[in-house]
Amino acid sequence: MDEIVKLIGLKNNCTFCGVFRRQALDRGAALLKVDKLVTGHNADDIAETVLLNILRGDIARLGRCTSIITGEDGPIPRCKPFKYTYEKEIVMYAYFKKLDYFSTECIYSPNAYRGFAREFIKDLERMRPRAILDIIKSGEDFRISTSTKMPEQGTCERCGYISSQKWCKACVLLEGLNRGLPKLGIGRSRGINSEHNANMKQANGTQSLQSKQCGSLDF
Repeated sequence: MDEIVKLIGLKNNCTFCGVFRRQALDRGAALLKVDKLVTGHNADDIAETVLLNILRGDIARLGRCTSIITGEDGPIPRCKPFKYTYEKEIVMYAYFKKLDYFSTECIYSPNAYRGFAREFIKDLERMRPRAILDIIKSGEDFRISTSTKMPEQGTCERCGYISSQKWCKACVLLEGLNRGLPKLGIGRSRGINSEHNANMKQANGTQSLQSKQCGSLDF
């Protein structure tokens, strides 16, 4: 991330970190041949995600972000056992049990969009302690209209990873970094993937790229 921040500046850092981290977890889990991936997302994280998906108008993620188990139709399901556990409860438990834990924030997170959602939720919690669980409950009770067009899950034509676009987000971000266009994969990626698809057809014809590994980052 230090090298990436040198190229992109102090904005959109979490986009790169989140995409690469999630894919690294999935690929690492596949290498270890595990049958389930358990993450440490807590109630605070879930409430922030619900709010962020509403603010972004991300219906697809809003419909599944409160599920305690996701990806059941994929090779490695993910599970969030701390979904209803407050962050402060986890910290207190680790402190009194003398467990090792990270108590510092990422040095690049202050400028993150999620940070504003976190501050807002903390303000709500001070006025109403149950606010976090109430937001999660609201997210659970959302019903997506059957007429809403949802993205279709497929595979990345470059690396074979799960993607609803021609290229997965990691490949798009890597391509942007390697081409000196770090903002190429930021925001809505429909046009970006269309551009990549056209470039791929022009350069490679109809050759399949699914057997290739995810692109590497060249500094």
